[in-house]
Amino acid sequence: MATRVSQQQTRLPRTSALIVDWLRQNLFSSWFNAIISVVLLVFVVQVITSFGRWIFQTQGWPAAFTNLKLLFTWTYPIDQIWRPQIAVLLVALLLGLSAGTWRGLLRGIAIGFIGIMAVLGLLAFLLPPPVEGQVALPAWALLLSSAAVTGGTYFLGRAGGERLRWPLLITWFLLYPAVVLLIRGGFAGLTLVNTNLWGGLLLTLLLSISGIVLSFPLGVLLALGRRSEFPVIKFFCIAYIELIRGVPLITVLFMGSLLLPLFLPGGERVDQLIRAMVAVTLFSAAYLAENVRGGLQSLPRGQTEAARALGLNTVQTILLITLPQALRAVIPVLVGQFISLFKDTSLVVIVGLADLLGAAQNIVGQPQWLGTPGGVWREVFLVIAAIYWIFSFSMSRTSKRIEEQVNATKH
Repeated sequence: MATRVSQQQTRLPRTSALIVDWLRQNLFSSWFNAIISVVLLVFVVQVITSFGRWIFQTQGWPAAFTNLKLLFTWTYPIDQIWRPQIAVLLVALLLGLSAGTWRGLLRGIAIGFIGIMAVLGLLAFLLPPPVEGQVALPAWALLLSSAAVTGGTYFLGRAGGERLRWPLLITWFLLYPAVVLLIRGGFAGLTLVNTNLWGGLLLTLLLSISGIVLSFPLGVLLALGRRSEFPVIKFFCIAYIELIRGVPLITVLFMGSLLLPLFLPGGERVDQLIRAMVAVTLFSAAYLAENVRGGLQSLPRGQTEAARALGLNTVQTILLITLPQALRAVIPVLVGQFISLFKDTSLVVIVGLADLLGAAQNIVGQPQWLGTPGGVWREVFLVIAAIYWIFSFSMSRTSKRIEEQVNATKH
């Protein structure tokens, strides 16, 4: 015991000496560096203390935390809120099964999903209940249940093994239309919920997923068409890409919202949400096409010549040789575009759709918060920024993991 105590006592001076040496070499190596270090240290301390004082003393947090229902689903009927909750649990279930079946990257995504849901669930449990009333599952119960479902189904996926791969792929493919039909209703006794009641994070995710899923095949076709040897196809793809890339997204949204009904026969009307989805998809496809074309141009011509020498036709060469390599080369660029698309969907508030940003603006303007000292906009928009950051950071980390696995496979 005495020996152990003496060893700990000798470690402390060594540690303190190392810290002092590091400070002397990196922060106080000269009088000029010492002045800069002290000034920056005072500035950082003031920023941290001011931010902490604002975090713990501001009166605007109830505006965000008592309106979580508006932020997540907008004016979606409270008695039908179980439908989006079932959609979240379905995603958690499939993610757990897929992570157990394929492991690797999906296992890392599942672990991150479980961690985020668990932390958010514990935070939601400590917050006061929303003023809108009770729902099928409180926010904290839904978040913790999603984490538990993902963790539990992971072991089921491991037990199922490769037998579950094709069923899971088909289920993932059918999940998006099934979720949209479930949320909308109007069949099998489900109450119809019009899209003008959708909003908040629900609408943001629907627009983002629609833009990503639908624009990907369209963008790939445009990239291939731009490299086509047929002049009509080539010039059409070039004209489309350059035209869409030459205007901002808000212009495309206004065209879809205001001009599209003028071209429909008989005064027919298209749902506002569908117009926004089409506009976002068409806009994203043009930029994705250029990214894919850059990946295709980076491949040496010997790849195509070797494929032809092996007897592969044009379609087989593209699907089996060039396109997989091109997509692998532009993974970081594609994910960066998807992150930008996720954030750019906030522009739909200008055409009358209440996405996450629109819901936040509505909360800030509620009469009961007008007399709050300093207003509530800082707190509400900080919550919105945290939500955007969580999704963007998750996509960025996933992209990095994919890139690392691809590079490891190549070597």
